[in-house]
Amino acid sequence: MPIDLSQFEQLKTSGDLPSPKGVALAIMRLTQHDDVSMAELARVIRTDPAFVGRLIKAANGVIGYGRRPIASVQDALTVLGLPAVRAMALGFSLLTNYRAGACDAFDYGRFWSVSLAMAVTSQALALRTRVAAADESYCLGLLARVGELALATLHPQEYSKLIEQNGRDGPLAMMQAERRAFAMSHAELGSAMLADWGLPKLFTDAVFQYEDPATIAAPEGSREYVITQSLATARQLGELCVAPDAQRPAHMKRLLIQGSRLSFDEPQMVTLCDHVAGEWVEWGALLNIHAQKMPPFTHLSQASQDEEDAAAEDADGLPDGLGLDANEVPAVVHVETPARDDAQIRAAFRAAGPLEQPAGSRLRVLVAEHDEGVRRQVMHVLLEAGFDVAEARDGHLAAEAALDFQPDILVVDWALPGMSGEELVRTLRQTRIGRHIYVLATAERADESAQVAALEAGVDDLLGRPISAKLLIARIRAGQRVSALQREIENDREEIRHFAAELAVTNRRLQEVALLDALTGFPNRRFIAERLQQEWSASTRTQRPISCLVIDVDQFRKVNDTYGNEVGDSVLRQISVAMRQAIRSQDIIARSGGDEFLVVCPDTPLEAAVACGERVRQAVERAEIVSGMLHVQVTLSVGAASRDGHVSDADTLVRRSEQSLRLAKDGGRNRVAATQLRNEAQRA
Repeated sequence: MPIDLSQFEQLKTSGDLPSPKGVALAIMRLTQHDDVSMAELARVIRTDPAFVGRLIKAANGVIGYGRRPIASVQDALTVLGLPAVRAMALGFSLLTNYRAGACDAFDYGRFWSVSLAMAVTSQALALRTRVAAADESYCLGLLARVGELALATLHPQEYSKLIEQNGRDGPLAMMQAERRAFAMSHAELGSAMLADWGLPKLFTDAVFQYEDPATIAAPEGSREYVITQSLATARQLGELCVAPDAQRPAHMKRLLIQGSRLSFDEPQMVTLCDHVAGEWVEWGALLNIHAQKMPPFTHLSQASQDEEDAAAEDADGLPDGLGLDANEVPAVVHVETPARDDAQIRAAFRAAGPLEQPAGSRLRVLVAEHDEGVRRQVMHVLLEAGFDVAEARDGHLAAEAALDFQPDILVVDWALPGMSGEELVRTLRQTRIGRHIYVLATAERADESAQVAALEAGVDDLLGRPISAKLLIARIRAGQRVSALQREIENDREEIRHFAAELAVTNRRLQEVALLDALTGFPNRRFIAERLQQEWSASTRTQRPISCLVIDVDQFRKVNDTYGNEVGDSVLRQISVAMRQAIRSQDIIARSGGDEFLVVCPDTPLEAAVACGERVRQAVERAEIVSGMLHVQVTLSVGAASRDGHVSDADTLVRRSEQSLRLAKDGGRNRVAATQLRNEAQRA
């Protein structure tokens, strides 16, 4: 049962739950608004060079091979999107601020090593299963165990005792002990925290269920099922990566069994593990997390074959809830087939002649056939015709091969073992890749009822058995023409998608240009007006203060009249650098026109805003403004105002700041003034 909401709210108000800090907190605040400017978000992100590097690496990890690498924050934001950036900021912030703690028995270093491996594994699985965005899956893997970190933070002494008493009994026993001690488990708490941080329910449910497969109510093959099993697979691989050498073969066996729940066979799982291990080491170096180089997983797979039975493997204390039960072993189906005259089959295929392959085209054909003799002969003629050919002997292998090989044409035996041809076709037609495959089925019966059933299942054509070589070639030629047209359509779609992606990047850049002042690099008046309204709304919701500064360069017209506009522009650029360095990271500065600037100070009372204005004034006064051989002394006048009972909206706040600015100018310039403070002094 999920955690009680009132109980969770009490934990939140205590202030002890792990939470984002610094730049991550600023990013999460910004991304709470759908209309947040990418330029403003990029500006906040650039203040943390470490996060910039992590963000760009994450973006390059999901764009695919052969594409132009991501090199800028703006492009990374466009590729990843706001939800992923928000979750990454959260995950990396927790990683930075909770590397150690007071829970003695909680191994913080091991926790983050496993979590990082889970992140990389979840991303790799998502790239193959396509059930979720790869970047969001990376964040899910990184944050999936946050409930354990939270309990170690909330109850360091008590949780340390629980780990010592129950830690080696597996996650299910640990969760039972947690419920007895804290009235909640780490799975329940972690799921509630992720929901509170805005992660989708699909992800929070997976975090709640993945350590206890018996709780998974979703039907096999559904998105929820695949995401949950992917998380369980990621945890198993993470535990393998940090396990002692002697325990790795046992972990590997459990991992292969767990991978079978996602229809990954052993070679596919080994390939995925080798890729994840390399990425794990790269990310470990970037995040300063221990990630050791792993031996080839083919060696671990071979070693796992020499292990004792599953009961002996469970005796080493490995987590029980992360894989199948010890007695669950994938079944191997053997099908007896009638004898064939190979010489007659070979002669028939040769008599049919080679296929005519269009110039510049190499179609991919998958042959799913249980009879090895027939399968080999069909493959032989297809290879001679210049096709790229793959094979599968049963339905499960054919489904995996179809997803990996992505054939243009599938020649499928309707009576495949394991998964029938009908089940295979229906499964493929539900996937993005499978919808475009031309399917030619072969069956013992090809009468009207059989053809209707096959066509309704998604087959494009049906061929009776025994197979006529000439008919097979003719049907494949027809499928070849359809596949060529389908390929042209897909190429057109890809060009449209590519154009749309480039257009999105261009629009983002145009939007940034439209909202930026070209001279100073600051946001312009249009941007600050929208931003001020957003911050005013946030202040209204939270009842927190908000202040505003209006800044004017003293006697700037004289600079332009005396030295010319070119010198004036140079002075403004140098003043902008000094002001940018003087304001706080959460403050938002913009050029509102000419020599006037506006600063919005969220969560800031009037006294703090006046102090901020004074810091900016002093920074510009001390700055060395140089243009050629000319040295210019520049000062500022600053007007400050804050929200109070007499300031009813954002426009009134700006007008009150402008009144304060006039007060500063009337007082002799080069100073900060606030009419509200003056009025209070007069009343006193």
